[in-house]
Amino acid sequence: MNIPSNTFSRRKIMGSAAIAGLASAISNKSLANDLEKTQKIHLKKGDTILFQGDSITDAGRDKKNQVPNQQKAFGRGYSWMAASNLLVSNPELELSIHNRGISGNKVHQLASRWDKDCLSLKPDVLSILIGVNDIWHGLNGKYDGTVQTYEDDFLKLMERTRKALPGTKFIICEPFVLKCGAVNDKWFPEFDKYRASAKKVAKQSGALFVPFQSMFDQAINFASPNHWAGDGVHPSAHGASLMAHFWLNSITS
Repeated sequence: MNIPSNTFSRRKIMGSAAIAGLASAISNKSLANDLEKTQKIHLKKGDTILFQGDSITDAGRDKKNQVPNQQKAFGRGYSWMAASNLLVSNPELELSIHNRGISGNKVHQLASRWDKDCLSLKPDVLSILIGVNDIWHGLNGKYDGTVQTYEDDFLKLMERTRKALPGTKFIICEPFVLKCGAVNDKWFPEFDKYRASAKKVAKQSGALFVPFQSMFDQAINFASPNHWAGDGVHPSAHGASLMAHFWLNSITS
């Protein structure tokens, strides 16, 4: 599907309706190219949904107030926006939605807190976005893990979760960056290997894969990279809103 060039002007793209329309249009194109043929998520009454990851998911959430369905506990990022949409649009489902993202986390740090921050919550739907720190902290000399470390740790985490929660539906989101701010040519082509590993983990784990990098690669045709993420890593409100709409369009039936 080609997105008409006159559909989203840079002035109109500030609005929520434009964000939703752009996410929908990108979804139709990106999913055809980048998403494995996996069943979408059918939500049931009483389902528990858990968002996991690093600072992009954390988004400044109140870690002393980890109560489901409360804005302070969601933070100000894509997970809050997606959760709010689900709660408002589907009150009859009586969903319980949690955010347990923690800034700076890499896969092995997810694993170290997994019993408390995942398995004990017994999510029916688990969405994970992780990977940017696994390369970023290596580039700045704070971590010596490789893309193979990332992939191996991720596969172990998914296997552990499947054994403990055999009925849980998995969503793995593609790590992404935009070329601005902290992101320069030194990130590539290594970062693309992390993206490929995330997709491989999704396939091997039977997870639905949400191609966020593909989304942003198309979004920069409508606004500059720093419109979506000023430092190239952490999304702006516009970037987070686009992610939320895209996540919802990608995963829900």
